[in-house]
Amino acid sequence: MDSRDWGTFLLPYEQTVEELKVKFKTMRSELKKREEYAPIEFVTGRVKKISSILDKAKRLNVSMDDLETGIEDIAGIRIMCQFVEDIRRVAEYIRMRKDLKVLYEKDYITNYKESGYRSFHMIVEYPVQTALGQKIVLAEIQIRTLAMNFWATIEHSLNYKYKESLPDEMRKRLKKAAEAANVLDNEMSSIRQEILIAQKSFEDESNIVSLLLSAIHQLYFYHLVSEAIEAQERFNRLWEARDMEGIKDLLAEVKALIKASKKVEEPGDEL
Repeated sequence: MDSRDWGTFLLPYEQTVEELKVKFKTMRSELKKREEYAPIEFVTGRVKKISSILDKAKRLNVSMDDLETGIEDIAGIRIMCQFVEDIRRVAEYIRMRKDLKVLYEKDYITNYKESGYRSFHMIVEYPVQTALGQKIVLAEIQIRTLAMNFWATIEHSLNYKYKESLPDEMRKRLKKAAEAANVLDNEMSSIRQEILIAQKSFEDESNIVSLLLSAIHQLYFYHLVSEAIEAQERFNRLWEARDMEGIKDLLAEVKALIKASKKVEEPGDEL
C-alpha cells in the first residue's frame, strides 16, 4: 500500500477543481449578460476518491510514482448544457482560453460507447499557484446534456454496486434507457428555438416583477406611503390576473413618481 501523504498530494487537485468551477460559472454569467442565453446550465466538480484512484491505477497498470501523469481525471469538472448543440460551443470556448491547455479530446457523443454512454471529454493542463510555486495539474472536463448526465450518474452507481460486472439484463435496460435519453435530447433540439423564447419571456417577466417590487419599496424612502400602498395593491391584483402589460404600466408610473420625488429633494432648490 502506498504510504504517501494523500492529503498533501490531493491539495493541488482540490485547488484546481475550485478554481475551474469559479471560472466556468463566471463564463456562464458573462455569456448570459452578453447574449441573453448561456450554453452552460450549471457546473460541478470533484476530486477523485483515493480508493477510486487506486482502483484505476491498478486497472490501467499505472505505478504509484506515475499517478500525476497516468491518471488524468483526479481533478474532474462537469459542465451541463440544455442542448446537444451547446456542447461543442462550450468546448470551443474552452479551447480559446489562455489559462489552461487542452491536451486532447474524447468525443463520446459522435462515437458513443457500447454501453450507451454519451459525453464530450477534454483533458487539460491547468497551472495552479501553490504555496510552493506553480504546479501543472491534469484535469478532465466533461461536457454533457442534462439527459446524458442523468443516465451516466445512474450507470456509474450501478457499476459501483456490481463492481463493473453488470448483469446482461441490466446492461440491456441501461442501453435502452441511453437510447431514450438520446431521443429526448434530439426532441429538445428540434424545438430549441421555442424553448429559448419561452425561457427568455419568463426571465423578462421575472425581472420586471423584481424591478416593480423594488421600486414600490423605494416609494417609502421618499415618504410616499399612500402611493406605495396603492401601488402594492394594484400589483397584487395585476399579478393575480397575470396582466404583464398592466404590470409594465404600473412600473412606469412608479418610476415617474420616484423621478419626480428625486427632483423635489435635489439640493440647491431652497433659497
